[in-house]
Amino acid sequence: MATGTAFSNYLENEVLDHLLSAATFTAAATLWYALYVISPGDANSGTEVSTSGTAYSRQSVTNNATNFPAASGGTKSNGVLVNFGTATGAGWGTVGHIALLDASSGGNLYFYGSLDVSIPILSGDSLSFPIGTIVFGLD
Repeated sequence: MATGTAFSNYLENEVLDHLLSAATFTAAATLWYALYVISPGDANSGTEVSTSGTAYSRQSVTNNATNFPAASGGTKSNGVLVNFGTATGAGWGTVGHIALLDASSGGNLYFYGSLDVSIPILSGDSLSFPIGTIVFGLD
């Protein structure tokens, strides 16, 4: 459902510094999935779904091998259902992108990618991603 996820500028720099100058990088213990109506892009400058009166919130996941099983073929995928719940009010707009960040609001963008098909989320609609449908790769 969500493929081609890419590293953000933040994560690219952290990984390069870690691998090529032995700088310390500690991955977040908790990560948050976020939905976007406009891609965050490498610089995290897109438009996330509004939290104002819509019942939208980022979905937390513990950063461990259960929630992110071992990589295979240069990719990893979600190991658990990611459920954003049901939209209220005016809905969430047309969701076309998903991202993984290190905070419940703001924070550093790790990965982002486009959904295979953009999905209009109206009031009363819900959105979830089954196991294995959010794929992370090193693009």
